[in-house]
Amino acid sequence: MRLTAPLRAAAVLLFVGLTWLLATSLFGGQGGSSVRNFFSGASEKPTAAEARPRKYKCGLSAPCPAKHLAFRLVSGAANVIGPKICLEDKMLISSVKNNVGRGLNIALVNGVTGELLDIKTFDMWAGDISDLLKFIRPLHEGTLVFVASFDDAATKLNDESRRLFEDLGSTAVKELAFRDSWVFVGAKGIENKSPFEQRMKNSKTNNKYEGWPESLEMDGCIPLRAPLEG
Repeated sequence: MRLTAPLRAAAVLLFVGLTWLLATSLFGGQGGSSVRNFFSGASEKPTAAEARPRKYKCGLSAPCPAKHLAFRLVSGAANVIGPKICLEDKMLISSVKNNVGRGLNIALVNGVTGELLDIKTFDMWAGDISDLLKFIRPLHEGTLVFVASFDDAATKLNDESRRLFEDLGSTAVKELAFRDSWVFVGAKGIENKSPFEQRMKNSKTNNKYEGWPESLEMDGCIPLRAPLEG
């Protein structure tokens, strides 16, 4: 008889608990989800938005410091998929914009303000190298030069054009050859070699595509230049 009261109390508590679990399972809510996970031993999975890493300008994994330009360059894939040049979350060159071309795809940017100055493509297989020379010879001090290759970027290059790119900070252009993949960011008046350059050699044994190496992708943050005095 002494056990009647405790058993009755336990039965009441069990009834109340089961009723609450049933109600939360029927009507939902965070409480019901938490209880079910507690008893099942499962943990709540993050939503798709929570699981997806945050992306910043041009798809960078981290934001650029103040007074820096975020960029991403992607060279063309074989002669099928065109290159991309993104700056400050704006796509400057891409197949979608219909402004890519075989050879060298180049964007000129004001290194002080970040303003886009010009965009042009130069056919390095069947084009005239003088067009490229006329484009890069008169660059002003501090001009940023973004380059992404597509198909063949080297056949028409001559000694002068290679030297001009070297003056912009390139170390790879000297050896750039037929159908190599190349992405590069340089600047007029740069004192050292550019840290923003990649080259993938065209090699029959290592090519990803038949006749072409894999596409290159490079991103980063470029500091804006202080205005020239005088």
